[in-house]
Amino acid sequence: MKYTTRPKAVLLLKDGTIFYGKSIGIEGKTFGEVAFNTGMTGYQEIFTDPSYYGQIMVTTNPHIGNYGVNDNDTEADRIMISGLVCKNFSFNHSRPSASSSLEEYLKKQNLIVISDVDTRALVSYIRDNGAMNAVISTDGTPIDELKKLLNEIPDMKGLELSSKVSVTEPYYIGEENAKYKIAALDLGIKKNILRNLAKRDCYIKVFPYNTSYEEMSKFNPDGYFLSNGPGDPEPLHQAQQTARDILENDKPLFGICLGHQVIGLANGISTYKMFNGHRGINHPIDNVLTGKGEITSQNHGFAINREEVEAHPDFEITHLHINDQTVAGMRMKNKNCFSVQYHPEASPGPHDASYLFDQFIENIEKLKMQNA
Repeated sequence: MKYTTRPKAVLLLKDGTIFYGKSIGIEGKTFGEVAFNTGMTGYQEIFTDPSYYGQIMVTTNPHIGNYGVNDNDTEADRIMISGLVCKNFSFNHSRPSASSSLEEYLKKQNLIVISDVDTRALVSYIRDNGAMNAVISTDGTPIDELKKLLNEIPDMKGLELSSKVSVTEPYYIGEENAKYKIAALDLGIKKNILRNLAKRDCYIKVFPYNTSYEEMSKFNPDGYFLSNGPGDPEPLHQAQQTARDILENDKPLFGICLGHQVIGLANGISTYKMFNGHRGINHPIDNVLTGKGEITSQNHGFAINREEVEAHPDFEITHLHINDQTVAGMRMKNKNCFSVQYHPEASPGPHDASYLFDQFIENIEKLKMQNA
């Protein structure tokens, strides 16, 4: 498709603000909460990350698509974002290992995209006014009609989305004769999390988001894992009960992102929707236990209440986000349990926090030695 012949497109925010651009060729409308990611690479992993389900993604890197797509760079079997907003969309790519262009990949999965948007102005607007619902239209629907349709879209707060991305039947990852067995609750799990566990000699059974502890325990795992995922953690009542049951039975537990929030809620610590959230691969973290800094990959729009963590007799904060001092990690004093708000599997992103997977294995080993 030639640049000069591309159809006009529009991005309408919930508050009535309009940004104009061009369609990459997929006609229609798509709705979701608009959010931005500051990463300079890894767009394919971002688009397929289940944590982004229900969101329209704004990429701050001005060039998207220049290295095409590769079948090995996905975090799920399909695109999870609701739509894409970018500045310059590259129809041509120059990566030898690419399996196709990004245009072909998006068209195959029918993702609606608006490009040629002033993304710097858009991100500045979202930063000042907060994340909100939006609609991308590439089919010429009148603005007044788009406003009416947009008003019917539910807000992210209170929205349970894990059921939209979780598996419906358990499955296995890794070698069956591996040293450790891990039961993972799929709230929207990324493939690279499973890869990180498998390469640490783990055999993982992945369970649907609403699985009980009783069912997971039949696998006789050495440890339990609560994954990342989309939406508000508060409606995940079964996952919270599962976390409570794991802790009551003194089993090793590790949570990432949404799993981190579920552990907090399971222990009476509340969560809240952030004004903008953290999404990118360069977020600075203070490890308060070691005094060292970490550069991390993050993707979340909800957070744990810091005051309640500090007041809880069984918890201590292990990591803080340097930019806004929000809780980035915590652990229990009386249980074999810890969690982080960010993504140590870092796909995409730096590997500063990959030690957390090793820490999980060390916790399992300590319990095995105590029970020997």
